[in-house]
Amino acid sequence: MRRTLSQSISTTGTALHAGVAVRMTLAPAASGAGVVFRRSDLGGKEVPALYDRVGETRLGTVIGEGGVSVGVIEHLMAAVAGAEIDDMLVTLDGPEPPILDGDALSYLQLIGQAGAREQAGARPSIEVLRRVEVTEGKASAALVPAAADAPGLSFDFEIAFPTPAIGTQRMTWRFSREAFARDIAPARTFGFVQELDMLKQMDRGHGASLQNTLAIDGDTVLNADLMRFPDEFVRHKILDAIGDMALAGAPLIARFEGRKSGHALNNALLRKLMADGGNYRMA
Repeated sequence: MRRTLSQSISTTGTALHAGVAVRMTLAPAASGAGVVFRRSDLGGKEVPALYDRVGETRLGTVIGEGGVSVGVIEHLMAAVAGAEIDDMLVTLDGPEPPILDGDALSYLQLIGQAGAREQAGARPSIEVLRRVEVTEGKASAALVPAAADAPGLSFDFEIAFPTPAIGTQRMTWRFSREAFARDIAPARTFGFVQELDMLKQMDRGHGASLQNTLAIDGDTVLNADLMRFPDEFVRHKILDAIGDMALAGAPLIARFEGRKSGHALNNALLRKLMADGGNYRMA
């Protein structure tokens, strides 16, 4: 059966890029509605959280429709996927969900406080039948059929950065609600101090702080006391990928293989998967 929230819940926080206070309400939705974002500050216009509504991926995943957009949805969408919520209405009075702690755990805790309930309606999955891959330079992302002994969604992700603050990190991980809450949801986003001026010139990053973003300056993590895992950076990349894959509109049965991939490749991968009906079947 499908799952939605038991009741509405609200919070207020700062938007990562816009830097403004945003009030967010998560609410139950009818069976089959999927996850929909509503901009209350723009007359209640709505955008469904789907891969083909993604219009920008440089500094987060941005969806849009009819001249209305919602940015940086990947952390919230990861929490939605991690809690296995199918139908939900997200109402915002600003351009992005609040960044909160820069992780998915903050959203997961809100969903936990609201509670979840089952409702009538089929909960189909998208089973990947053959390898689908996209590349850009040395970066790549692929979806491959799940192993017979590991049905569901799993990840094999590797990142490499020249700074020893990150270095090369690799993680293989299999999805479950419990494993997501324990292993992935707490991983915070990260950024480089040297890029801050560039972000400001782009009118972005105004809400980033040493409380919600792991800040890397040269070979050092300035706020390393906030780190929850030694390999937090690759865990956060898996978090991002979970949020981006949630835009498929149904749970995936596949293994995700990421090599230095980000939001752009993640979205390109979903578009390539869905462009050919021979790549998948609804299970």
